[in-house]
Amino acid sequence: MLMIAMSSRLANPFPALLRPLALLMLLCMSMLPTIHVWAQEGVATVRLDGRALFRIGPSEELEARPRARQIERQLAAVLETPKGITRARIEPTESEEDEGLQISVAGRPLMVVSPADAEANGQPLDRLARDWAAIFDRALATAAKRRDSDRGRFLTSVQSSVENAFARLVESAVNIIPRVLAALLVLLLFWGLATGVRALMKKIVRRLANDLTVENLVRQVSYYAVWVLGIIVAASAFGLEPSTLATGLGLTSLALGFALKDILSNFVSGLLILTLRPFQLGDQIIIGETEGSVERIELRATQIRTYDGRRVLVPNAETFTSRVTNNTAAPVRRGKVVCKLYYGIDIEAISAVMRDAAQQTPGVLATPHAEVLLIDLGDSQLVFDVLFWCDSRRSDFVTTASEVRKALVAELLNAGITLPDQARQHIVVHTPKS
Repeated sequence: MLMIAMSSRLANPFPALLRPLALLMLLCMSMLPTIHVWAQEGVATVRLDGRALFRIGPSEELEARPRARQIERQLAAVLETPKGITRARIEPTESEEDEGLQISVAGRPLMVVSPADAEANGQPLDRLARDWAAIFDRALATAAKRRDSDRGRFLTSVQSSVENAFARLVESAVNIIPRVLAALLVLLLFWGLATGVRALMKKIVRRLANDLTVENLVRQVSYYAVWVLGIIVAASAFGLEPSTLATGLGLTSLALGFALKDILSNFVSGLLILTLRPFQLGDQIIIGETEGSVERIELRATQIRTYDGRRVLVPNAETFTSRVTNNTAAPVRRGKVVCKLYYGIDIEAISAVMRDAAQQTPGVLATPHAEVLLIDLGDSQLVFDVLFWCDSRRSDFVTTASEVRKALVAELLNAGITLPDQARQHIVVHTPKS
């Protein structure tokens, strides 16, 4: 059985905030294909040897980032033969449906400047094409000079790769960090809102129904419902659209199902325990080898305080599927004390003595009455069960059972009954062989 012994926790709000943050991180990790698609939207920077040339948006066929990478590959192909580089040419595209202008160098097409590009940059189409062609000419001339030898080509290739990597990292950070801060701010806001809603539900339920279990259920459901809403809003602030988020969840639902199987099982089991109420807060229960008082019933685990002061968390899935003994489900509980006496006694008279001794013990209930049953005839002893009823709480039950034992010993000695001596019973006389 999986049990986690917990020490006392500090009153700190940060653990409550870290759980949703971890859940948001897990959600974002599961959304990697979706985030990759989101990252391709908007605009991207065209670079040559790590230096930014200009920024472009998406075309009809490609998103911004793949389009920029395609232009960079074309520029790298042109630089394979630096001596054959010519000035950039601008000419209409061959397609009648496409109204853009194509920029080419040394007979190799670099890109097509579309009307959407001109509109995004606020310039006429032909002027924007001339500006970008001039940028290509200057960048290619500089790059060709850096590749005038094999050594220069090698060093330039290494330097440009490093500069491109750092430049793209900075560009991604500039785009993502504000979204991350916005998501964290939303989570912080909803953390405060969830805490306030939980406190409000606690006051409302205490006025309407004085039931700790119902109060615990309403508080936790309202608390986590606000958190779920906050995570959805935070994901939207991070840049995940609801439709895209749903698509990503559909793609990764199988993997998430396997990864979160135990968590979801504990969560559903916690709801069923709080709804069906096989036990309540304060009940003294036994689950497997764990016995103690129920302190908290959370959606993930049930917290039990053992009688020696330890705090144990039992997962709700295990609690719901295991055999649970509730010692305090009824207000009274029957106790039993085993008493062994020698043969030769007056069974009826001694039974009456033991019954009266148990019945008059403080803590034993007047009704049902105490009973004495002869349950076994041993080799040298009679075995009696002294049965009595008392409060079902363990502290009262153990104390009352102890008092009953004391009363039995005292009354049996007053009646002149010799109690068994275990030391003498187990003496074995050994006679050596002659």
